[in-house]
Amino acid sequence: MAYSKKNEFSPTEIRVAALAKALSHPARIAILQLLISKKSCICGDIVEELPLSQSTVSQHLKELKKVGLIQGDIDGPRVCYCVNLQTWQEMQAYFSKLFQSLTNCC
Repeated sequence: MAYSKKNEFSPTEIRVAALAKALSHPARIAILQLLISKKSCICGDIVEELPLSQSTVSQHLKELKKVGLIQGDIDGPRVCYCVNLQTWQEMQAYFSKLFQSLTNCC
């Protein structure tokens, strides 16, 4: 069994990395922007707005949901997605702290 050095990092460092990874694809940024502008969306609505197939949108939604950036409420056969404000604020705090700690380095 392979040894993972991930366990040698703090829970905060692991969490920030997971959030950053979820943001690392332009389609996910576009999905978040769409959800922010519309307050909530059904997967089919997102597919109509973006140049992606339904299965691709679903995969990106899954990644965003996995880290808690979005949440989905089941409405019959559909899932209505929206931004999870608690996680969004958590992410803002992490990144603000990270960027504020930077001083002139060179």
